Amino acid sequence: MAQTNQCIDGKRLWDSLMGFAEIGATPKGGVRRLTLTDVDKRGRDRFRAECEALGLTVRLDAIGNMFARRPGRNPTRPPVLFGSHLDSQPSGGKFDGALGVLGGLEVMRSLNDLGIVTEAPLELINWTDEEGSRFGHSLMGSGVWAGVFTLDKAYSLTDTEGVSVETALDGIGYRGTDPAAPFPADAYFELHIEQGPFLEREGRQIGIVTGAQAQVWYDAVTVGQDSHAGTTPPSTRKDALVCAARIVDLVDRMMRARGEDGRGTVGQLLVFPNSRNVVPGEVRFSVEFRHPAMAEVDVLHADFPPAAQAIAAACGVRLELTALFKIPAQPFDPVCVDLVRQGAAKLGYSAREIVSGAAHDAVYVARHVPTAMIFTPCKDGLSHNEAESIAPEEAEAGCQVLFEAVVARANQIS
Repeated sequence: MAQTNQCIDGKRLWDSLMGFAEIGATPKGGVRRLTLTDVDKRGRDRFRAECEALGLTVRLDAIGNMFARRPGRNPTRPPVLFGSHLDSQPSGGKFDGALGVLGGLEVMRSLNDLGIVTEAPLELINWTDEEGSRFGHSLMGSGVWAGVFTLDKAYSLTDTEGVSVETALDGIGYRGTDPAAPFPADAYFELHIEQGPFLEREGRQIGIVTGAQAQVWYDAVTVGQDSHAGTTPPSTRKDALVCAARIVDLVDRMMRARGEDGRGTVGQLLVFPNSRNVVPGEVRFSVEFRHPAMAEVDVLHADFPPAAQAIAAACGVRLELTALFKIPAQPFDPVCVDLVRQGAAKLGYSAREIVSGAAHDAVYVARHVPTAMIFTPCKDGLSHNEAESIAPEEAEAGCQVLFEAVVARANQIS
């Protein structure tokens, strides 16, 4: 790293990451911090306490997004925002989301250590339920904030036990009074692990994220007929699982037809009645497609439903297919992206431009605020897995670039 008198404390950042990893720690070394659970509350409580210890003012909005503000020299200027999320997948890793929040916390600590007062105020954000693993709707907090869907819709979502988002928010004491809506802000930066193999494969330290892929998500239900596995011949079977399996194969084939840029996944599948000697009568499963080009997602969205319905008809099974949402490809702000580029270059880090294969809160924030992201490598490109891993020096490099970008933007002459 190039010499600078404005360095974050890499060891302190790593200690913070390891400390938070104890909240919801799993036996295999990951974390389970499902949103709006008691474990999530423990993480939120600790985050709030550490922010307040730094002199930051913490506020909550109606969907539970947390905003920690550090004053600037000019209180009339809109704040520079940065952050990510602390919730995890059911068997998640230590760094997905947490790196962006705790890296942001280290930026705040370092500014205090260095006695730096930025011109514009700064706000560090912990977004609610980025993962969507409990209530089935990812990017919930940023989505409500950005107006992508309503607060009432979010409140009405329920988990598998019938607990609503509204009830869960109240249960952990994190339903705030501020409106969950955009407010004037100058920029937003999000630090995140790549969750893919390219930076590690190419030996690059920093990903300069220029935008995010387009995607479309579906809920699918195949409805056949439960029947005895030993007495039902092939000619009379209406096997919902066989139908679902053929649709899963269709998803895979449509993905692979688009080469290395294609993405198609069935990540959730529930079989009913789930008995070994009963022909399955119903299967519920998820389907998603992603691609950097919106035109390709449009083609997938046009071609997949009729192709899946044709498979169902051939199986003698009914297919109920519901499109949940279609997110357009989201380019990030060129000026903010360039600040990330300049920060990496100033520090002497090897970098490359990259399009995010995953959705992040930044995608929705970018609809209202100039936005950029910073990626760090992760081992084997593995994420949403307890074995997710990054090196301390990779976390430090990403956080240092975040520091450079945030400070440069906050001190920019308006």
